[in-house]
Amino acid sequence: MSNQFFIDSEFLSPEALKRKHELENNPSSRRDIMEYLPGMEVIQSDIRDQVMSRVAEYDAARYTGRDVVRALEHENCTVEDFQALLSPAAEPFLEQMAQRARRETGRHFGNTVYLFTPLYIANYCENYCVYCGFNCFNHIRRMKLTMEQVEHEMQVIAESGMEEILLLTGESRSMSNVEYIGEACRLARKYFKLVGVEVYPLNTDEYKYLHECGVDYVTVFQETYDTKRYEELHLLGHKRVWPYRFDAQERALMGGMRGVAFSALLGLADFRKDALATALHANFLQRKYPYAEISLSCPRLRPIVNNEKINPQDVHEKQLCQILCAYRIFLPYAGITVSSRESASFRNGIVKIAATKISAGVSTGIGDHESKYHGTKTEEQGDEQFEIADGRSLKKMYQDMSAERLQPVLNDYLYL
Repeated sequence: MSNQFFIDSEFLSPEALKRKHELENNPSSRRDIMEYLPGMEVIQSDIRDQVMSRVAEYDAARYTGRDVVRALEHENCTVEDFQALLSPAAEPFLEQMAQRARRETGRHFGNTVYLFTPLYIANYCENYCVYCGFNCFNHIRRMKLTMEQVEHEMQVIAESGMEEILLLTGESRSMSNVEYIGEACRLARKYFKLVGVEVYPLNTDEYKYLHECGVDYVTVFQETYDTKRYEELHLLGHKRVWPYRFDAQERALMGGMRGVAFSALLGLADFRKDALATALHANFLQRKYPYAEISLSCPRLRPIVNNEKINPQDVHEKQLCQILCAYRIFLPYAGITVSSRESASFRNGIVKIAATKISAGVSTGIGDHESKYHGTKTEEQGDEQFEIADGRSLKKMYQDMSAERLQPVLNDYLYL
């Protein structure tokens, strides 16, 4: 197993270090990633098999420049065409792919770009994911906002003009239970027109509860669809159960959610196969639930607290651009989000080509929007999940997008 992400903390107790090393070095001490834990809902769906069978057959090296040209000539992009556009053979055709992606984006979205901001309300986590700043063995300042603090953070964000918010927690049911998340969502509905959540995967009835609390959409990162690599990187906790995580978006739709978002964290495994799996997952679910609003993102690894070995350059910008263009060509109706993990210059460029949604005023820490927006530092803050690359405010982002002749959109949905 590669140990490029593993790091020990001088603050861990001898007992914690012993358990951490056992998990890292002794595979037999870990639970089977296909084994469901008590309380996890099992749904009957064929989407997982469809996705994984196509990914298993994918050989990126077999495609040629001729396959790429043929794919770009087709009016409708097939799965086979999409596979060619993700291959190394497509890299010399990035300009042509960008032109095609720009046309598709303009056809379906015009010149609009949607703006939102994330709000982390807790960073307690019960998983050991070796690449994540929140992992349970990482020595960081843990914090869970009270509802008074949550509301204050929301007030600060709303005062900036933001109308869409994404609520996030670490993956800890004991510290951030569903009722806590639901209460935060009800508060969010007071201040924002659109509310999304990115929390640990839930059962259908729990998604239904959050929808009743005001949630519009659910985002779940599969992280990697490569089950072998997934097993190596997720060593402890509910997140280790790969199929339960895979089916989260479908359970969310079964629970009444209007939209779902998909993503792999590029750089954990073969990024071409992860990009293929992400898009197929979204596509097959869209076919099964045609009313659902589908979106994708493709974040890259970023450095995390206590560990600078996480290298965001494992997937280069040109390759990231290739993936985003291929996504747009294959799924012309899908939303595509580019996060603050990427630089301002990259985000400014990609929203003119393929992306339709971008975050602004971002912080991945807990309880620090007051200091970020007003410059008033407080000691009651929790550490961030990862380092961001683009920290522009909503005002600055709005100005920059307008200067690029794009139309920033804060909300396009009205409840009657």
